[in-house]
Amino acid sequence: MALARIAATALVALAATTSLSAHPHHRLLPSQETPTPPPGTIAPGAKGVSGQGALRFRVVLTAAQLPEEARKVVVSAHGGFAVDHRPGKEETYFALPGAGILRMSADLKQVVLVPTAQEMKGTNLHNTAIWYGPDGTAYLTFPANDAGRVFTTSLGGELLNTLASPTGDDDLGLPSVRDYFAGGGAFVPTDVAFLEGLLYVTTGYSSLDTVLTARVSSYDPLRTAWNDLAFGGRGTAPGQFGTGHGITVPPGTRRIDVADRLYGEIDRFTRHGQYLSTLKTPAGSLPCDIDYLGRYAVIGALEGPDKSRGAPIYIYEDDRLVSSVFPKDDLGLVNFKHIHNAVLRQAGGKLYIIAQAWNPGDFAVLEQVGP
Repeated sequence: MALARIAATALVALAATTSLSAHPHHRLLPSQETPTPPPGTIAPGAKGVSGQGALRFRVVLTAAQLPEEARKVVVSAHGGFAVDHRPGKEETYFALPGAGILRMSADLKQVVLVPTAQEMKGTNLHNTAIWYGPDGTAYLTFPANDAGRVFTTSLGGELLNTLASPTGDDDLGLPSVRDYFAGGGAFVPTDVAFLEGLLYVTTGYSSLDTVLTARVSSYDPLRTAWNDLAFGGRGTAPGQFGTGHGITVPPGTRRIDVADRLYGEIDRFTRHGQYLSTLKTPAGSLPCDIDYLGRYAVIGALEGPDKSRGAPIYIYEDDRLVSSVFPKDDLGLVNFKHIHNAVLRQAGGKLYIIAQAWNPGDFAVLEQVGP
């Protein structure tokens, strides 16, 4: 098993070297020889529909409908989404470096800027998490991979807490983690999830590649400190990561799902960090994150098995792959070579995918068209 996984890792790493320079931050600049098309550009003659069976989708909104300040910087998109699924809400939140926090309306027709603290607005917020205090108050938490910080705000954008890098003095559960930070290791958070008073933070853009936790005392973001639970780590054994990129708590569960991009899988853990199982994606895929809605799950992939094509968005039903959507090749979204994040929404009896591309960055909303 271990030898097979090491061999698979070598093959994936070789493919990544060819297409993405194997750089864990995947920050290649767009080609200087070919100008980047304007955000939201759709190639003429595109098929217009992508997916299989009842889970086929078309484009209904592009980055061209973003606020002007966001359109100017969407080429740098390198983050993800959080949906407020409370009854009567259903807004979606995300962020763009240079524009700050954005909010999409429940009907998916309008995106507005949210006032954002300058220290957040001026850096990359690599994903978005939403969580709720005991009194129902909602908070947003953003991992700033470049700044080495985790920011928590109100839904209105007020900065409430900044969680700085751990130090060698923090009790982080594993001697190797404590030694890493005591030796000056970089804190590079890539995603955050919240469960029962703990923030779970992935660090897959660093050699640490361990899920860290921070305790939110009384679910009050003003009382947040590093916690003594850490798990994962870089390696080839079950429950270890090649690049622990995204982290998710499936609704209604106490489970932690980590998207291991390099190994092409979703690794599942108890809330105490005990390894449970693995959901594999098609061989050669580089999954960035997973999002759940009812029986469905959506996975945005940085690349799919066929490197000559644009990356797919996978839709699973009860852990079974039932549809693959290709925004670039089928829908004509020319900037969607790599998918960095996708989430599912349901409105008016239809499913919607909100997706973000990387290098170049772009944004789109896809609508289910049915069988």
